[in-house]
Amino acid sequence: MAQRRKFQDLEETGEALVAFINSSQPVKLRQVKDEHRALFDQHVETKKIVMQILKDMAQTEESAGQRLLDMEEEKKQRENELGNLEEQLRQCTAKSQITDSELQFLQRELESLRNTEHELQTLQNEVDEDTTEVIPSAVYVAQVYYLITKIKWEYNTPANILKGVHYGADLATPINIDTSVRPRGDVSDQLWDFVSTEW
Repeated sequence: MAQRRKFQDLEETGEALVAFINSSQPVKLRQVKDEHRALFDQHVETKKIVMQILKDMAQTEESAGQRLLDMEEEKKQRENELGNLEEQLRQCTAKSQITDSELQFLQRELESLRNTEHELQTLQNEVDEDTTEVIPSAVYVAQVYYLITKIKWEYNTPANILKGVHYGADLATPINIDTSVRPRGDVSDQLWDFVSTEW
């Protein structure tokens, strides 16, 4: 702005000078006029150069400003990407910790199941051994009792009910005794009454 004002002042001074010269001698006046014209042409050329420089500077500033804006935008995008990656890393770390905990829990469960399976196998082996030894002896004892007492028991009755049939010499007698309402001694005596004393 200040340079434009100076150029206007220079033009006004030049015009005043030309007016003054026109009133003087023609040869000198022409010479001064030519010098003024040369000065004016130089002023116009300088003005063009200055305007081009200002225009170039404005374009350079605009280009630099745009590059700066682009770089700021790219920086924001990079920061957002970095934030997203950090969040994904946190989530993956949390999932990994959960997965590790679940894996440890499942390994403990598997170990517990293996131990339980081993205990069950041991128990099954013991039951198998007991079954092969006890059941035949239980069957033998039941057969001996039957030979002595002639009583055939029903085994699918409630725990407090004694039910069966006594096969006597002449008559089969049903047995149905509720042990919860009678003393054990009475029950024992009643059962022994079925046993024959004849050997």
